[in-house]
Amino acid sequence: MFLGQFLGALAADQPWGANLPLVNACFNATATVLLVCGLVAIKRGAKEVHARFMVAAFVASALFLAGYLTYHFGVQADLGPTKFNGEGWTKPAYLVLLVTHVIGAIVNLPMVLFTFWLAKKQDWDRHRRWAKRSFPLWLYVSVTGVAVYVVLYQLNPAAPAG
Repeated sequence: MFLGQFLGALAADQPWGANLPLVNACFNATATVLLVCGLVAIKRGAKEVHARFMVAAFVASALFLAGYLTYHFGVQADLGPTKFNGEGWTKPAYLVLLVTHVIGAIVNLPMVLFTFWLAKKQDWDRHRRWAKRSFPLWLYVSVTGVAVYVVLYQLNPAAPAG
C-alpha cells in the first residue's frame, strides 16, 4: 500500500519538488532502520558492519537534509508553505513534535559529526561516550521526521473554508 502511494505520488502531475516531503520522509525512515541495524550490529560485536550501517545512516540523513533545504529554500518559494490546519489539542501537539524535531536536528548534527570524528581517530572510549548521547537523539530526529511528514501531509485536515 505505502509503496503504491509513494510511486503514485511521484508519478502525479505536480510541480517540480512537490513530492520532496515524501522523498525526505523516506530518507528519514531509511536512516531510522539503518540506525537500529547499526545498534544491533555493535551490540553483537560486529564493528565493521556497525560502521557500514552508521555511514549509510549518515548518508540517508545527509540526503534528507539536502532535500529539506532544497524544498524549504527553493520549492516552497514557488508553492508556498504547507500549514497545519488542526485545531484544539492537535495544534500544540503538532508544534511540540515539530519544534523538538527541529531543535534536536540542529543540536544533533555537530554531535554526530564529532562522534564520527572520534571513530575515525579510533578513540573508542570517547566515541562510545558520545554515541550514547548522539545516537538516541539522532534516532529521535529520524523517527519524528517521519511523524512530522505523516501529520502534516497525510493527516492534516483541510483548511477551514472562509
